[in-house]
Amino acid sequence: MTESSPQTRSIDVVRGLSMDAPQKANSGHPGTAMALAPLAYALYARVMRYDASEPLWPNRDRFVLSGGHASILQYSMLYLTGFGLTLDDIKDFRQWGSLTPGHPETHHTAGVEVTTGPLGQGLASAVGMALAEHWLRARFGPQLFDHHTYVICGDGDLEEGLSHEAASMAGHMGLGKLVAIYDDNHISIDGPTELALSDDAAKRFEAYGWHVENVGEIGEDVDALEAAINRAKDVDGKPSMIILRSHIGYPSPKFTDTAHAHGNPLGAEEISSTKTVLGIPDEAFWSPQDVVDHMRQAGLRGREARIAWESMYEGWTENRAELDAALQGVGLPGWQDSLPTWEVGESVATRNAGKKVVNTLIPLIPGLAGGGADLTGNTGVEIDGADSFSKLHRDGRQIHFGVREHAMGSVMNGMAAHGGMLPFGGTFFVFSDYMRPAVRLAALSDLHVIYSWTHDSVGVGEDGPTHQPIEHLSSLRAMPKLRVIRPADANETAQAWRIAIEKGGPTALILSRQNLPVLAGTAGNTDVELGAYILVPTKGDPDVVLIGTGSEVQLCVAAAERLADEGIAARVVSMPCWELFEEQDDDYQDLILGIGIPSVSVEAGTTFGWAKWAEASVGIDHFGASAPGPELMERFGMTVDNVIDHARLVLN
Repeated sequence: MTESSPQTRSIDVVRGLSMDAPQKANSGHPGTAMALAPLAYALYARVMRYDASEPLWPNRDRFVLSGGHASILQYSMLYLTGFGLTLDDIKDFRQWGSLTPGHPETHHTAGVEVTTGPLGQGLASAVGMALAEHWLRARFGPQLFDHHTYVICGDGDLEEGLSHEAASMAGHMGLGKLVAIYDDNHISIDGPTELALSDDAAKRFEAYGWHVENVGEIGEDVDALEAAINRAKDVDGKPSMIILRSHIGYPSPKFTDTAHAHGNPLGAEEISSTKTVLGIPDEAFWSPQDVVDHMRQAGLRGREARIAWESMYEGWTENRAELDAALQGVGLPGWQDSLPTWEVGESVATRNAGKKVVNTLIPLIPGLAGGGADLTGNTGVEIDGADSFSKLHRDGRQIHFGVREHAMGSVMNGMAAHGGMLPFGGTFFVFSDYMRPAVRLAALSDLHVIYSWTHDSVGVGEDGPTHQPIEHLSSLRAMPKLRVIRPADANETAQAWRIAIEKGGPTALILSRQNLPVLAGTAGNTDVELGAYILVPTKGDPDVVLIGTGSEVQLCVAAAERLADEGIAARVVSMPCWELFEEQDDDYQDLILGIGIPSVSVEAGTTFGWAKWAEASVGIDHFGASAPGPELMERFGMTVDNVIDHARLVLN
């Protein structure tokens, strides 16, 4: 062994841990972490402003590892810089209950800003974080918000279509203070990237409006890496891309620049050989105290700035109520009292009711901002008279995501993960399919986002089956931690928005294109938050329970009236949200649905899953067709007569 600097020893420790943890777990991706150890050192020890002792300081720089498979790189840095991980946590890499899972998870490991793993998601979420920084800086001032977002991405991130959507959006919006570092290692799981990739990344990102610098072979030169990052972070009015030619698995004698180093432990013999090259002890999880001390000092490099910020924040008086509400993701006191209501007999599409709610709440929910995927007016997310977020209006609350549903979902995730913004985004319900990977990550990460998904059934009409959601309700209800609410009318829509804002986590609002009658008993009815409630009671125990959601609740109400004329007592239950109803205890569920009372569900979508709540179902278990919406509803059995027939069926 030879004497070396604390910097060199720190990088060597990271490389050692990056080999040892996957080896012990017999699972993991050591190669990228080994190659990028000097880059991680430059970021965490020299460039980024953060305080490891206060990981959630609002004005910290953000770091995103988009290639989450290289998680051991981030975990090594979080351990060394003092975010709370221990060496035992590193040893428990990828094990049950550990703080070091296979891919980074926010809210699970301190210092992880967003959950990454599915490629492209981290890069797109970083765009949302940069957007949030610009918005907060413009809204509340650069004294409070002035920081950068750094993201490491790889060839897999850039190949995924999501990266095209998000990068285009970032360039169009001129999101400076966003620095992406492209790890151009020329290796994928299948082998050399040349098997499937020949893009010119520099030209591509320049065409999007990014500042691009190809720094070439500087992966081992920390000074050069620091200088390149600083040049990128100082670019004004454009996001920056640094293209870094790295060598996966370096300095492994056998596996440098090979696909094996991508996703396989190197093996004990090769690890020993590599540690010999590095000049470090051949012992697992070598982490000498001098290196830990050196890196812990780096982890506190932003402490003075953080303390100064907190002192300024404590004395901040300008827009203080709005600032606190934005950072907490809540509304100003009493905002719920301003929710609009509609009179019985009015005819209102729930998407239009949603727009009225949004416009009512915009002044009262300081962090609320969003828009549509080129369907802003169609999906009830248009803010009347609002500036659009742009290079000229950084505090605009109307966000035009463009025809980029997938990026919209991921950018919303980044906005929510950053904090200070409560994002909403709208598109046609059928196109929630395009958003699904981002929605799943929002649910997995418990991110506070709101989806306004409209045109919710075959009631869409003439656009035909490509635009008519059939299976979407049941498929999204199957997603854990996603709250799916399909309100029966305008008043339930207002309550659905209240729930989405109050309860946190992701909420999907499923809204109609067509007008729906405002029903008796819904105005101001907070029982929507219980998931299901009795809308039309019977004098005694009912003979049958009719359970409806959305536009079909009106069919249940009309059917109950006609059944009453026949001497059949039918209770009508509005069940806008399965997830909320499932949270209620058995007593409440029995109170609403009854015990031993036959029931019929009515919903203009697939009947899959309804057997949990009903003995029979009126639904649509096939794709739609092109015709006027009312005709389709009738032809596909969404009629009062068919509901009555099914009620008689279960009674018999």
